[in-house]
Amino acid sequence: MNFELSDEQQQLSESVRKYLASHYGFEQRKAIVHSASGHSDAVWRALADMGLTAIALPEAEGGFGGGALDLMPVMEALGESLVVEPLLDSIVAARLLAQAGTAAQRATLLPGLADGSAAWTFAYLEPGRRYAQAPERTTARRAGEGWVLDGAKSVVVGAASAARLVVSARTDTGAGLFIVDPRMAGVSLNPSRTVDGLRVADVAFAGVQLGQEALLGDAGAAQPHIDAALDFACALQCADAIGAMRYAHEATLEYTKTRKQFGTPIASFQVLQHRMVEMLITLEQARSMAILAAARVDDAGDTRQRARAVSGAKVKIADAARLISQESVQLHGGMGMTEELKVSHTFRRLTMAGLRFGDADHHLERFAALD
Repeated sequence: MNFELSDEQQQLSESVRKYLASHYGFEQRKAIVHSASGHSDAVWRALADMGLTAIALPEAEGGFGGGALDLMPVMEALGESLVVEPLLDSIVAARLLAQAGTAAQRATLLPGLADGSAAWTFAYLEPGRRYAQAPERTTARRAGEGWVLDGAKSVVVGAASAARLVVSARTDTGAGLFIVDPRMAGVSLNPSRTVDGLRVADVAFAGVQLGQEALLGDAGAAQPHIDAALDFACALQCADAIGAMRYAHEATLEYTKTRKQFGTPIASFQVLQHRMVEMLITLEQARSMAILAAARVDDAGDTRQRARAVSGAKVKIADAARLISQESVQLHGGMGMTEELKVSHTFRRLTMAGLRFGDADHHLERFAALD
């Protein structure tokens, strides 16, 4: 497999990194995280203007027809800068619309998602069901020409700022997907912030009245789309973690070259050199797995091989994130856990990276079940 970026991917990656270097420095990020909304409209607009919201959407609906491999260098750049704008979650929701929606729904709604004028998010986790992907406690029952939605979703990233939620729910014929305005009657949000600065919300639905147009595609036929969307999201979350790990390694390497003990840089101590090499090897192995996962996600053929590659990558990335984040903090000493140092925030990002879209135990069980 060719691990090198194409010219187009390289140019896009450099553009994103250049923008983030000048507009998303550590102090700027801290101000965004602690703002009322927890994200920056200006940054979102800039990311959309670079085409990031359109990369993985069909060309017929205003996208570029790309996939996970095209987005991977973008996600690595976002991970390096610890970007908190919910780009991935909006892309996942948009792809669900592209894959499960009717022609009329796609023509009406996808252009706004492609150009970034609207941001959506996917609500699928349910209280008490950990990482279960099939909806159970959130239900949608037919009522005349429409639907009534009841239940709850947990830890929905970007819910408070999203124009629409794509909500998975159990219908009388199986899993369904519904477009829900989070401000409509019967929808209540309990917002919070994750340890790494993302804005999330627990969302409750109590007798929410939906029209027939709220249903994405056919009722009961949504589970394959849900599974594919979450594998796509997990693969790109791995890429985000690769970017954060790369920053942690490079920052730690630079620190060991400048920090002195007994009058000499600690980078000259052989035991620390071994630890730095282990971090680098672990990073490269994790990146290889992330590339394989992205490639399998883009392959529309064998869903079993896709799931195995994604779960295998997530297990490796979770282990690598733990090792690299812990080593980076330890090698920085006590200052490694201070608010003033970006490494401590990278540690939090990598901690959450091991949990989103399924932790290592969940994916190890799934990988074994697919053997």
